[in-house]
Amino acid sequence: MPIDFDHHALAQRIRFGSGKAAQILAEEVAERGAKRIMLIASEYEQTLARVVTKDIEILVDHRDVAPHVPIDKARSARTIAAENGVDLIVCVGGGSTTGLAKAVALTSGIPIVAVPTTYAGSEATNVWGITEESRKTTGVANVVLPGTIIYDASLTVSLPKELSIASGMNGMAHCVDSMWAPRSNPIARSLAEEGIRALAKGLRGIAHDGSDMEAREWALFGAYASASSFSSAGSGLHHKICHVLGGRFDLPHAQTHTVILPHVLAFNVSASAEADERIARALGATSALAGLDALYEELDAPRALGDFEFLRENIAESVELVMEVVPPSNPRLVTSDDLTELLENAFVGNRSVFV
Repeated sequence: MPIDFDHHALAQRIRFGSGKAAQILAEEVAERGAKRIMLIASEYEQTLARVVTKDIEILVDHRDVAPHVPIDKARSARTIAAENGVDLIVCVGGGSTTGLAKAVALTSGIPIVAVPTTYAGSEATNVWGITEESRKTTGVANVVLPGTIIYDASLTVSLPKELSIASGMNGMAHCVDSMWAPRSNPIARSLAEEGIRALAKGLRGIAHDGSDMEAREWALFGAYASASSFSSAGSGLHHKICHVLGGRFDLPHAQTHTVILPHVLAFNVSASAEADERIARALGATSALAGLDALYEELDAPRALGDFEFLRENIAESVELVMEVVPPSNPRLVTSDDLTELLENAFVGNRSVFV
């Protein structure tokens, strides 16, 4: 079969260095000549943010961060950035913090330096998302892509084990979706396979010892690989489902992705032999499903939507909303009955079996 594909690589500077975030950030600010810096970091991340920014001068300290980037918070941050003539955004935190920085950049073009403290991977994509009237809208724009990412594993040590695992499995969902997303290609799938391998190695180490710095470095590396694959491949069925659930019902982002992942894999994998082979190989298993199931057991990863205030009565509305956005490229035809079964199983945490 001839090799024929279209791959878009993103222009970013990636800087890894455990314990070096403050030093690297100061270098970045100096190189850019930035003078009017807006720090975006939630109240929860303030201790880490102070460590990271100790060698630079902050003009605006913005803390009003919320999951799924509500439109009112995006508008407020945009206004504050404009009124203060901000010339650089530094975001320190997880996906919600990075998402708010992107929302500001989307309309202003202000460059971003991202310092992740989780394994969400948003920092490595040009995808933005904003929630308005319980609907999450996403899009792609190079202007929201952080120009530099600073990965420092020491900043993730304070992330509790349960959140570390959910955040890492969110990254793994990027990888799995990249196997069959609308713009999937051999480069994206190769990055996704490496991301799965690195995340599995890192998360296993974190589950055993949360202070294992090497494990957290592997998890960060996997998060970057996963986001890079996703940025090229685009949003597949998994992400469409999770965007609906998160935007409409305000469910926790990482946990929702973690719960949904095995069900989408169970639905799609029989229609993609290459995905099955790649995922199984990355997990050291005989099949993708067996490997993922074993990993969930080892990590004690969350499995049930019902544990996160999602109600069974929400399933019908969720199915209706997801059916509007199912990617035509999905390897299997998706019906309302399929989605209902998938969400019923995810609600209680049953293992999905599709034939």
